[in-house]
Order: sequence, then structure tokens, then C-alpha cells
Amino acid sequence: MQYKISDKMVNMKPSAIREIFKSLGTPGAISFAAGNPAPESFPVKDLAAISADIFENRPSQALQYSVTEGYPRLREQVKARIREKFNIGTPEDETIIVTGGQQGIELTCKVLCNEGDVVIAENPSFIGALNSFRSLGAKIVGVDVEDGGMNIEALEKALQENPNAKLLYVIPTFQNPGGFTTSLEKRKAIYALARKYAVVILEDNPYGELRFRGEDLPTLKSMDTDGRVVYCGSFSKVLSAGMRVGFLCGNEALIQKIVVAKQVEDVHTNIFFQMLCSEYMDRCDMDAHVEEIRALYRAKCDKMLECLDREMPEEVKYTRPEGGLFLWCTLPEKIDSGAFVKKAVEKNVFVVPGTAFNCDETKGSPSFRLNYSMPSMEEIEKGIKILADLVKEMLA
Repeated sequence: MQYKISDKMVNMKPSAIREIFKSLGTPGAISFAAGNPAPESFPVKDLAAISADIFENRPSQALQYSVTEGYPRLREQVKARIREKFNIGTPEDETIIVTGGQQGIELTCKVLCNEGDVVIAENPSFIGALNSFRSLGAKIVGVDVEDGGMNIEALEKALQENPNAKLLYVIPTFQNPGGFTTSLEKRKAIYALARKYAVVILEDNPYGELRFRGEDLPTLKSMDTDGRVVYCGSFSKVLSAGMRVGFLCGNEALIQKIVVAKQVEDVHTNIFFQMLCSEYMDRCDMDAHVEEIRALYRAKCDKMLECLDREMPEEVKYTRPEGGLFLWCTLPEKIDSGAFVKKAVEKNVFVVPGTAFNCDETKGSPSFRLNYSMPSMEEIEKGIKILADLVKEMLA
């Protein structure tokens, strides 16, 4: 049978990262392509004990339908935590639980944007968000990221040229894919421009608790005085990615409409995993657990930077993140980045090409993303040496 695919989906491409995963079964493969938290960061024993207790004492609650807004105890815990850690939340705000940060991004766009409306985003940006916007028929306008965040002049120009811009999507802290962090000055400027041009900011902050160097910066949501910022967070990077438990905080009027949209999608987020998150926060030391993850990622990031500093030709530029999971490498002009990525695969080393993160899918990129949370220290050492030797070979 010939299927006529909807206009919304006919031109959609599969995630480059998910497609790379299909090729990772080769023995000895070294993957810098994932966006996954390190498996050793999962508190398996604690979660196993809590799971057993839930199924022993509250099985019907864990296996039954629940409310769309989320498990009440977990909502209160999230509200308290983001208030304590990020100074987020006003009497006009509401917080709900969503099925991973990905759903929070998609729902916000669905509620605010008609087909053809503009979403302005950092360029490069998170592929999952970009594909969400595309699937909803939004037009994405990218603003290049430079040192310290988006180019503010280019952002204002984009806002001026796109009066139907409804949403400004940003990852200000340890950005995916670049590992960039937006400066305080630029955070203030982004918020001021959003007010001036009457757009909503969607602040995506899945990595905010993973700072292992430098000083914390205020979130955009903490600057919000008029209900303009929707804050999206997640337990994926601090507890378990597979649980798919995230959260949104925003003005109550907007969140109520997002709840209606969520009811259409999944009724509610997995209640067992919500209870598991909640009980973990009640029974265990979440801050101590997060500190262990920070130490782990600090060591792995330092190892990758040490290897890059030692092995890579000086023509290759790369970011030096203060937290999160990623850094961003840019090749010299004389090297074709697409050919480089393919040759790396032939040598059993996997990276994500920069084109996967472009707001404009038709444009090329001289860059690629490296992840340091998943590979072992030995894999980092070996894999970076292979990539550096490949660069030298292609330069020659």
C-alpha cells in the first residue's frame, strides 16, 4: 500500500544521534556521539530498594491512572528544589510533571505556535527541540552562538524581521551541543529583548545542576517579572534518563493550557517513576548524589580536554565547558567535516556532525559534538588519539 504522509511529517528526518546508535554494535566501537548520562551515575541500589517498597506497600497507586499535572508530592518537591537551587517560582507560577524535558519543549511550542509561526533558537541547538518545532509546522530562525551566548545584535535583528515570532528557545547553561554558557550580561539582554518584542522564552535547563567549574549564574526564569519565561527541567541527567520524568514551571494560565495539551498526548507521565523520584528525594541525599556526578564528569571532561590539548593540531578549536555533558570541536576550513565524520566511523569512532544541530538543515557545519559522560577514561584516551591522527592525515 502507498501511504500519503501528512504535510507535517513528510519531510521530517530521523534524529542523526538515534541513527548513529544503530551502528554502535561493532566490537571495539568508541562512541562520543551519545547524550546519555554515565551508567555509573545511576543510584541503582537505592532505586531497587525503593521500587520493592512501592510495589510491596502501594502497588495499586503505582499501577493506576493518575492526574495529568503530576504526582502531588513530587510537584511540591520540584517546586521547593528549583526555588532553593535556582530562585524559581512566584505565586503566579505553576509546576507540572512531564514525560521528559522533550515533552515539555514540544507542549510549550504546541500551545503557543500556529503553523508558520517563528521559533527563534540558538544556532547550533538541541536536535530534539528543533525536530519538535519542525513537526508542529513552526519556522525556525537560528541566531549564531558566540563566546558567552547568542549574538545579541543578531537576536534583535531576527526579532525585528520576524514579527510572528512566538517563542525564543534557549539553553543558557552548558548548552547542547556546544557546552557554551550564556553570560549574565547576555541573559539580561535576552530577557529584555523578549519583553520588548513580546515573545515567550522557553528556558531549557537539563544540565543546570551539573556545574563542575566556575560560578553559578541566575536562570532567566529567576529574572522573570511578567510570566514571560517557561522553565523546563528534568531528572534525566541527575537520576535516570530512562525514567522520562521532567517538569515545567511557568505562569499558571499558560501551564493550564499545557495540561490540556498533555492530556491529549499521554494522559499523565508514568506514575511509578514519579513515585520513585519522589521517594528517592525523601529518603536519600540528592545533593550528595549530584555532587558525585559532578566529580565524575569533571574528571572525564578534564581527561578529554587534556587529550585534545596534547593530540589535536592547533588549527582545531574546541570549547572548554564548565559543566554538562558536551564540548564542541570546529575543524579548519580545508577539512570537509562530513568526510571527517565518515572516516572516523571507518576507524570505529563515532561523533555527531554539526549539521545535525543546525536550525537551517540545508547549511553545512565545520564542527562536531563530543560527549564525555559515556566513554571510559581509556576510550577517551584512545578515541581522541584516533580523531587527532585523522585530522593530521586530512590536513596533510
